[in-house]
Amino acid sequence: MSARGTVLVVEDDQAMRAFLDEEIRAAGYEVLTAPTGGEALEVLQANAIDLVVSDIIMPGLRGPELLAAIRARDPDVPVVLITAFGSVDDAVAAVKAGAYHYVVKPFAIDHLLVTIENGIREWKLRMEIRGLREVLAEGNQPVGESRALRDAIDLIERAASADTAVLLLGETGSGKEVLARMLHARSPRAGGPFVAVNCLAIPETLLESQLFGHRRGAFTDAREDRRGLFLEAGGGIVFLDEIGDMPLSLQAKLLRVLQEREVHPLGASAPVPVDARVVAATHRDLQSLVAAERFRHDLYYRLNVIAIRVPSLRERPEDIVPLTAHFLEKHGRRLGRRSCTVSTEAMDRLRAYVWPGNVRELENAIERALVLARDDIIWAHDLPDTLRAAPGGPAPRGTARPLAAVERDHIIDTLRAVQWNKAAAARALGMDRKTLYRKIEQHDIRDRDES
Repeated sequence: MSARGTVLVVEDDQAMRAFLDEEIRAAGYEVLTAPTGGEALEVLQANAIDLVVSDIIMPGLRGPELLAAIRARDPDVPVVLITAFGSVDDAVAAVKAGAYHYVVKPFAIDHLLVTIENGIREWKLRMEIRGLREVLAEGNQPVGESRALRDAIDLIERAASADTAVLLLGETGSGKEVLARMLHARSPRAGGPFVAVNCLAIPETLLESQLFGHRRGAFTDAREDRRGLFLEAGGGIVFLDEIGDMPLSLQAKLLRVLQEREVHPLGASAPVPVDARVVAATHRDLQSLVAAERFRHDLYYRLNVIAIRVPSLRERPEDIVPLTAHFLEKHGRRLGRRSCTVSTEAMDRLRAYVWPGNVRELENAIERALVLARDDIIWAHDLPDTLRAAPGGPAPRGTARPLAAVERDHIIDTLRAVQWNKAAAARALGMDRKTLYRKIEQHDIRDRDES
């Protein structure tokens, strides 16, 4: 099979069938042909087809009937219909019934080739996302197959069986807590609690009590004993996130916990033994903080027994598709949008973006798009403004371009054909005027647009 894909051309006119065969094959596709809808179904039965190009008006099984028969066998293979201008209504009805797109005779072959390219790209991306959604594990497991992530996971798995401290280093939002939870799940302490605390989010006056506990009356409002998170995590793991922002006054007390395996609750007369493994994480450069005397060197060496660097998302762009599939499944299930997928144009934007907020920012972008998307496809305009401004826009005509660019050109071509009469264009395009006006605004189309 061609690397670009296999296209089935269904056309009863022999000259047009030969023309399409030659042009599509010259563009790098493998091409199979059929003169009738019945023979097309036989070809589909015997071959793996990536996209079907079919005329609408044919003897016997017409385009819409062929589409219905194809959908009954394979609900996913994209079908592009060729129609005369007077049969646009039939083509629009077919699109509503599941066709990928249509082109109107007479058409430029480049227009058809771009439609084929985008159709196959959309189909392959949809199949990849669907497959990933089916196999991705539930729960807090790291998602991705990049070498950088695999290296970090390998270190986590090797460190899990020991009971020593682990230090996770990486940018905010890169997934440090996910890896910490993975370490917990792989360790002999998996049956114990996983207690996470953000050292930056809790005021210094409360952090000591949160971590080490207090006795009733130890300070104002201490109306009852509090065990503290180290005692709550007995038999499990304490995850100290943003350890680089822990106040110096508490660093000495944490060092004692690591060295002596005991905590001294506020107001208590004696220390209390603890049995909790410490996993710490930070986005800060701890060595620089040590040099600046803002982080204790002895605590740094105690924590830095096993240091694992968590790669940023821009260092592992190959993980964007599986992460997107994971978040589609995670939030789609919660929001009732489980069938939602991503257009190739939107995916191009996701791949082109630099992700300063890392995996957390990607998750937020997908969740937002699921809420705002009008249908079961996330388009580029459903993404946050920062992503829409990223590189990856339309390419010149005649090359592979996003579907939205093809749609914009088709709307402009139709408007030109009817001398920019929007009511007539809406009828020709098979949409109401309100939808056409929305698309004109969405694609930034101006009257007499020559772009």
